[in-house]
Amino acid sequence: MKCIIAAFFCLTAFVSSAQNLHLKIINPAQQPVPFATVTLFPEKDSTQKSTNRSDAAGMTNFTLAPGTYQARVSSVGYININQMIVVEQATELTLTLQPETKALKGVTIVASKPLVRQEDDKTIVDPEPLVPASTNAYELLEKTPGVFADQNGNVFLSSTSAAAIFINGREQRMSAADIATMLKSLPPNAIASIEVLRTPSARYDASGGGGIINIILKKGVRIGMTGSVNLGMNQGRYGNQFAGLTLNNNNRKWSSFANLQYNHRNNYEQLNTDRVFGGDTLLRQAARTSYPAQSVYAAFGTTFSPNKRVDLSYDGRITLNQSDNRSTNLSVIEAGNTKNQLAKNIADVTTGNKGLVLVQGLSAKLKGRKEGDEWTTDLSYTLLPSSLHQDFLTTYLLPQRPALPANGKQERGVQQFQAQTNLVHKIAGGIRLETGLKTTNIWLDSKADFAYTINGNMVPDKLRTNRYRYDEHIHAGYLQGSKNLKGIVVKAGARVEHTRMEGRQQVPYDTAFRIQRTDAFPYVYLSRNLMRIAGYDLKAYLVYRRTINRPAYEYLNPAPKVIDPYLYESGNPALRPQFTQNFEANVSVDERPIIAVGVNNTKDIFSQVVYQADTSSALTYRTYDNLGTNKEIYFRALGAIPPGKRYFFVAGVQYNHNLYAGLYETKPLSFSRASWTVFTFHSFKINKLTTLNMNGFARFKGQLQFYELGSFGALNFSLNRQLLQKKMTLGFSINDVFFTNNNSFVLRQGSINAKGYRENDSRRFGITLRYNFGLRKKEENGLMNMMTAEPNTTGN
Repeated sequence: MKCIIAAFFCLTAFVSSAQNLHLKIINPAQQPVPFATVTLFPEKDSTQKSTNRSDAAGMTNFTLAPGTYQARVSSVGYININQMIVVEQATELTLTLQPETKALKGVTIVASKPLVRQEDDKTIVDPEPLVPASTNAYELLEKTPGVFADQNGNVFLSSTSAAAIFINGREQRMSAADIATMLKSLPPNAIASIEVLRTPSARYDASGGGGIINIILKKGVRIGMTGSVNLGMNQGRYGNQFAGLTLNNNNRKWSSFANLQYNHRNNYEQLNTDRVFGGDTLLRQAARTSYPAQSVYAAFGTTFSPNKRVDLSYDGRITLNQSDNRSTNLSVIEAGNTKNQLAKNIADVTTGNKGLVLVQGLSAKLKGRKEGDEWTTDLSYTLLPSSLHQDFLTTYLLPQRPALPANGKQERGVQQFQAQTNLVHKIAGGIRLETGLKTTNIWLDSKADFAYTINGNMVPDKLRTNRYRYDEHIHAGYLQGSKNLKGIVVKAGARVEHTRMEGRQQVPYDTAFRIQRTDAFPYVYLSRNLMRIAGYDLKAYLVYRRTINRPAYEYLNPAPKVIDPYLYESGNPALRPQFTQNFEANVSVDERPIIAVGVNNTKDIFSQVVYQADTSSALTYRTYDNLGTNKEIYFRALGAIPPGKRYFFVAGVQYNHNLYAGLYETKPLSFSRASWTVFTFHSFKINKLTTLNMNGFARFKGQLQFYELGSFGALNFSLNRQLLQKKMTLGFSINDVFFTNNNSFVLRQGSINAKGYRENDSRRFGITLRYNFGLRKKEENGLMNMMTAEPNTTGN
C-alpha cells in the first residue's frame, strides 16, 4: 500500500509540463455543437489518443503535454474535420463544423451507436436493441452476438472454456447455476453495456481463461430526475411475467439510481437417455423437470462528484429467489437381444429452494491532472445464504416392491469479500504504466440432513447427509506498461497470484484437502495500424497470455448427491487447477472486430466425467477429473453494415477444433472434435417509430465437455413500436421460431456408451411495455431530441 500511495503522489506531482487546451465546437451560425466527439492524436504517437465530448455549450477541455496534435471532430449531421493544432501553453481554440449537404429541411439525423465496437483489448456491445425482446439479463446475454450459453448456465466466448462473469468490474465468484439465477432476476434495461474481453490483460484476474464478460449497470447520468416503468410476459408451454421500476437522478454533484423488479418464470426440460452396460443391457431413462420460480430484485446506488477529478460511489443490490422444481424420471432396463424388461421404476423428486443474494459495494476514483491518469479503489461484500428441501419417492414397478420415500434439507451460506486498487499513470518517454493489488476471499459452510422412511420409521441416509466447509483466499498484484515503438503499440506485463484453498468434510466421513501455490501470468499485447481502406483504419493485434482455471467449491466437495436410482454425483477434492497458454491474432476495421485466429494449449485440464461403478452395473457417478492436455484451435470472423441507415446487420462465424490427450478411467484418451457456429443480428427501420429485429445462431457438431452434440440453434424476431412522443415502447417478440434450440448428444468415453436428447421451453411469444418519464434541467431541453431524432422521410 505504501508503494501505491507513493505512486499516487508522483501522479499528482507530474503536471508541471502539462497545458490546458480549451476547445469550442460551433457551426457556421456560431451556435454551439453539443455532444461532438473530439479526439486528439499526438503527431509523434498517433496510437495514443485522448477523447472527450463537447458539453451543452459546445465546450471541451484537455490537459496535454506541449506538442503538435491532430484533432479529429465528428458530430451527427456534420462533416468530420481533421486539423493540426500546436499546444505550447494554455490555449483556447474554436473549431467550426460544416453541415452535411444531405441534412435537408424536414429531415433530422439519427445518432446511432454501433451494436458491436472494439476498444483496445475489449469488445463493447450496446444492449439497447436487444432489450425489448428480453425478459431478464440472462436472456439478453443469450441474444448477444458471439456469446453462447449452455443449459447448465455456463457462458462461452471464443473457446470451450466458460467465461468469467463480472458485474461493474467485480468478478462473481459463484457456481454457474447461482450466476444464472442472479442474471435471470436482473432487469435487462438496467444494463448500460456489455464488455467482452476475450484476451484480458494482466489487470484482470488470471482465472479468465475462457475470457471475461463484464456487465456494466446503468447509473443516473442524465441531468434531472428520470425513470421508466416496464412490464411484460412471454409464453411457451409455460409462462414468464415481469414488472419493474427504474429511477435515476442527477444534479451534477450527486447522481443516484434505484431499480425494483419482480419476475415470475417457469420452464421445463425433457431429457431422454439410452445407456448400454454389461455388454448388451440397455438402460432407458426419460426425465421431465419443471422449474417454476419467482424473484424480487432491488438495487440502489449513488455517486458523489465534488469536482471533475473525484468520484465516490456506493451501490447495493439484493435478490430474493424462490423455486419449486418438480422432476419425474422413468427408468427401464431391457435385455439387449430380447428387449424384455428386467426392471422398471419411477423416481419423483420435488425440490424447494429459497435464497438471497446481497451485494454491497464502495468505490472511489481520482483522476490525475494529466489525461488518462487515475487511481481507483473498490470494495465489495457478497452474502449468499440458501436453504433447500427435497422430497424423494421411488416407485418400483418391476420387480414390484414397496415404494421408498425419502426427504431432507440442506442449508448453505457463502460469504465473499473483494478489495482492489488500480493506478494508471503516464511517465516520461510516453510509457503508460498500470499497477494494482487485489484480494478475493470466500467462506462456505454447508450442511445436509437426509433420511429414508422405512416401515413408518425415519432412517438416516448416510450417503447424502453431509457437513462441509471451504475457504478460498486469492491475493494478487500486477504491473504492466504500454508504449508506442515506431508505430507499434506494445503492452506487456505480468500478474502474480497466491492461492490458498482449504476444504474439510466432517460427515459422512472426515477428510480434508489444502491447495497453496503462487503462480505468475505474463501478458503481451501488440497492435499497429496497417492501412486505410475507403477511409477506414485497418488495425492488427497480437496477444499472448497465460491463465488459470481453479475448481469451483462445488467441484471439490466429495459428498455424493443422488440424481436418480442409477446416477449420483460428487466432487473431487484431489482436483488440480488447469493452466492455459493463449495465442491470438486479430484484425479490426474502424474499431469493429472482423477476424481472429488463436490457439489454446491447456495442461491438467479438468472436465465433468461420467464413470461406471462396475462395467456390469447400471450405477454410474458423475464427477470432475484432471484428464491431461487439450489443444484448441479457433477462428472467428465478423462482418457488418454500420448503423445509421434504415437497415444494418452484424453476422459472424466461429470455428473450434479440440484435441484431447490423456487418461480416462486409467486408460489412454484420444478425443478430437471440430464445431462451427454462426450468429447474426439484423435491424430494419420500417418507419421512424417502428423497428423489426432478427437475431439467431446455429451450432454444427457442437461440444459440451466430452458430450458430442448434434446441430442446433435458434432464430428470434422482435417488433418494436414507439408511442406517446417516443416516451413509450411496445415490443412483440418470438424466440426460437422453429423450435430448433434442442439437441441430441452422444457420450462414448471409457466404459460409458450413451446417447440422448434434450429440449426445454425455448419457443416463446412475448410482449413488453416500457414507459419513460422524467423532468430534466433546462439546459438539456431541445438537446435530447437531437440525440434521439430519426429520419422524417416516411410516414407513421
